Amino acid sequence: MLNELLNSSLFRHDNAFDDLYPEHIQELSQMHWTPVDIAKKAGEFLSIPNTRVLDIGSGVGKFCITAGFFHPETSFCGIEQREELYTFAEIAKAEIELSNVNFIHGNLTELDFKDYDHFYFYNPFYENIEPDSRIDYTVKTSFELYDLYSRFVYQMLEEKPSETRLVTFHAPDTQVPPGYQLVNNSYSRVLKMWIKE
Repeated sequence: MLNELLNSSLFRHDNAFDDLYPEHIQELSQMHWTPVDIAKKAGEFLSIPNTRVLDIGSGVGKFCITAGFFHPETSFCGIEQREELYTFAEIAKAEIELSNVNFIHGNLTELDFKDYDHFYFYNPFYENIEPDSRIDYTVKTSFELYDLYSRFVYQMLEEKPSETRLVTFHAPDTQVPPGYQLVNNSYSRVLKMWIKE
């Protein structure tokens, strides 16, 4: 019970949650990691019992861990190509002891999307077209990769069945296929929730 109370206090505000990470990771939080309030709201929309939600470009795992804590009946998985960020996500997950949260170190183009039902997308490709927003220099970035990844996700989403749910945060609508109906648009119109018709 004490562990549960300590864990729930982590999700009251971003500073408390970010204390799970070293200082250089905390400094990236405002620009690169999903805020706790956004993760709660997105998680609530995506959480359907016995389904699997994928976070594309999961960073240090803030979305998956937050949503997974509040929705234990749903599985949350994040894929991240930077090994350091993946490692910090695994450490944070172990600290909170969440059995419904998993992380994969790899590139999204290597993933079988048939294994996932719903998706969270915090504009993970933006650093390819905006050098000032880079996290670090451990992965290659380019306009070509932005196009490749954007087209890949678009095609994947297009092939998903009706009732597939998607949450985008700071992502252009052009990355969402026309079959998805916008059902909620909040937080100054940067948090959008979609359901495929």
